[in-house]
Amino acid sequence: MTISAIREFLRHESAGGIVLLGAAALALILTNSPLSAQYLGFFDLHLTVTLNGIGLDKPLGLWINDGLMAVFFFLVGLEIKRELIEGELSTLRQAMLPVLAAIGGMAAPAFVYALINAETPQNLAGWAIPTATDIAFALGMLSLLGKRVPDSLKVFLLALAIMDDLGAIIVIAIFYTADLSPMALSLSLIGIAALFIMNKLGVRRLAAYILVGIYVWACVLESGVHATLAGTIVGLCVPLRGRDRQRLDDHQSLAKRCIHTLHPWVAFAIMPAFALANAGVSLAGLTWESLLSPVSLGIILGLFVGKQIGVVAALLLARATGLAQLPSGATWAEAYGVAVITGIGFTMSLFIGSLAFADPATIVQMRLGVIAGSVLSACWGLAVLWLATRHREAAESGRAAAAS
Repeated sequence: MTISAIREFLRHESAGGIVLLGAAALALILTNSPLSAQYLGFFDLHLTVTLNGIGLDKPLGLWINDGLMAVFFFLVGLEIKRELIEGELSTLRQAMLPVLAAIGGMAAPAFVYALINAETPQNLAGWAIPTATDIAFALGMLSLLGKRVPDSLKVFLLALAIMDDLGAIIVIAIFYTADLSPMALSLSLIGIAALFIMNKLGVRRLAAYILVGIYVWACVLESGVHATLAGTIVGLCVPLRGRDRQRLDDHQSLAKRCIHTLHPWVAFAIMPAFALANAGVSLAGLTWESLLSPVSLGIILGLFVGKQIGVVAALLLARATGLAQLPSGATWAEAYGVAVITGIGFTMSLFIGSLAFADPATIVQMRLGVIAGSVLSACWGLAVLWLATRHREAAESGRAAAAS
């Protein structure tokens, strides 16, 4: 990935994080206002799409969660492919640090959640909720500190979050799949095979991938596997390089053009729409008991404590074994601040939570946990990074003054 591409990505994701925050705040305000009934009713409106008598009839909220989020996962698939082939994950040496950090940052929160909910087996379905990191929110928080945070740390967080998304996709596919429909699944595999063949034959028409992708999405939706996985698969099948595997610039590569086009739509429309539909939590009658229920507490501590422990442990392991070093120009205090920031789960955590639980009361506890854990991680992470960068700048100024 070129420096300009990285900067463009960070700019969209950082600004998108601010819009996402506004959408989440609006959802909370509307849920706890006299407009609550209208807000909730709006996302219950049914939208039907039919073709010759065959179609889908779902509430607007599910169209957002199953449809628009498939576009988000399509972009994730494109980004994973670019990173694996040309970016920060293209060599073992480059990939080792974010991969280890992502593994640690998923394992530790899951353990914390499971430990807290060990005596309530019905809650264990939510073990994966605190394992996620929200790219847009996390980078949005870093953007508040401007150029004080080294670019290497931002790229590290980006690569870590992309690997985190890949882990979330695998978790969803394995652990959050409903009863399977063999017929629909078989039909989806035919579409996936067609996408693979199109890639190998050098098809470079985006319309072809979109048409087959919509077919795959519809089949996967009916198969019982979560439909957003179809978006990731289609993204991985879109060609990144030329017919003879040569590297192409951002204007020549179909995958890179898709990334460039989709980023603003995902950052400023799709993810805020998801937040608006899913972040609404009624605070009426809120008590410490509801906030400290096993589900809420497991998510809060998983995001705020488990994430930072897992990421820091991975960084220490990588440094001790010589597998990787800290991002260039970053201090341990700054790396710790970024580790805390990874506890901002929000979008992905809410998404996994919507798959894990069906009981309305448990869903409220889940949302409270995600919001509280993400807010704690954002505030403490920003405080640590502000102090760490201020200390580094003061030390650099002192050395410069002494040298002169």
